[in-house]
Amino acid sequence: MTTETYNQALLTLALAGIEAINTSASQHKSVRTPAQESHFLCNWMVESLKTKRFSKLMADDLTTWISQARSQGAGAQLKRLLTCIADQYQQANNSTIATGAGLKGLLAALTEQKWVVITDTDIDVKLKLGSDGQSSIVISAKQFNQHIVDDKIVKPISMYIRGDEKLVARLALEQGLLLSQANKKTSLIKHHKTYMLMPSNLHPSLCLLCLDLY
Repeated sequence: MTTETYNQALLTLALAGIEAINTSASQHKSVRTPAQESHFLCNWMVESLKTKRFSKLMADDLTTWISQARSQGAGAQLKRLLTCIADQYQQANNSTIATGAGLKGLLAALTEQKWVVITDTDIDVKLKLGSDGQSSIVISAKQFNQHIVDDKIVKPISMYIRGDEKLVARLALEQGLLLSQANKKTSLIKHHKTYMLMPSNLHPSLCLLCLDLY
């Protein structure tokens, strides 16, 4: 028996939500306002959570989105969120670029953007990078050399980043990669945040989304 992954559960939910709101919209003659769309999706999520329609892997995300919709109304932009999730997770799923090759492509793209890119130093203790404020990305040499086999990421890779995370997420997606959300507490490089890359893009929680594309 194959265990459902977080990615599969998330994509199933996002596509179902989009279908539900599109079906509802087709049944109404007037165009719905963003506030009405948010209200509809919030109620749909509440019902889905109550009836356990989706995997229990989705319980925390649904709870968070329901709370945001109740406090922010249209500002929660639930339709935009679900559309973004569906598009980007499907793009990563359909990518023909191996994850290890994708990482190398990402680093090459950041180098072109004049970022400081460091992959030749082992990172075992907290360090400070003197780059005069220049955007930078650091990956421990040990992980870079040992966690990529036959152009595929086979073990988690930590990336320490200082710079525009939206740019990194967009460039990563172009290479078929999904990044974890930022984590300040685990960073070993001062003024940098930790982002993770996972084998087969199988993150245990929602990845960093390129919401600015929608």
